Amino acid sequence: MTESARHTRGYSLLIALATAVAGLCYSSWLLEFVLPIDTDPVNSFLSELDAEGKPYREVFATADKVVGFLLIPAALGGLFVFPRRRLTTIGWIALLCFGASTIADTMFPLSDCDPAAEECGSGLFPQLHQPHALTSTLAVTSIAVAAFAFSVAAYRYHRWRILREFGVAVLAIGSAATIWMMVADNLSGSYALGIAQRIQVSAMSVWLLALAAAVLVEAREPTTRR
Repeated sequence: MTESARHTRGYSLLIALATAVAGLCYSSWLLEFVLPIDTDPVNSFLSELDAEGKPYREVFATADKVVGFLLIPAALGGLFVFPRRRLTTIGWIALLCFGASTIADTMFPLSDCDPAAEECGSGLFPQLHQPHALTSTLAVTSIAVAAFAFSVAAYRYHRWRILREFGVAVLAIGSAATIWMMVADNLSGSYALGIAQRIQVSAMSVWLLALAAAVLVEAREPTTRR
């Protein structure tokens, strides 16, 4: 093995480790079932866990910050370590944007909103009219772009086998949950949007773990095939 190949594998290990830890930290919402938190998983947004004034806000906000601070250098590392191709470049940049948006989420937490107030808007979830909605939307959009870009790249370039065989299934589940949320939020009544969002976020976490595994496998593949 050449010195360059050893360096590539070493950097790949760091990228995979950072991505995997980020995926685990993005699952911090599971602590709502452990900590003494009065939430309704069926009808509540996960953003309410680290909303202003919540007793365990720092726990969930810190986890989100860790996600961002790990994924930003991991995405930059992916851009420099692996051969640049259009789709994977889009994927790494989108992943970087996801990390930055996740940090922004903690900087603009959800605040208590009186549905009767005009600035809160109307609808099933008036919180969607707050600045936090923008950062959350950017985060979801960014990781969706990253997942789609890497999935298409896996088929087009015949690489990233784990993302081609497993990641696509996770992407499909996350997409279905997103469609569930988008459609249900425009209908009258309650459609368990809390469950939909938890499925969506779980899919994001699992996809990050799949990406971490794919990075490790990619580092072992012969460079002549890239």
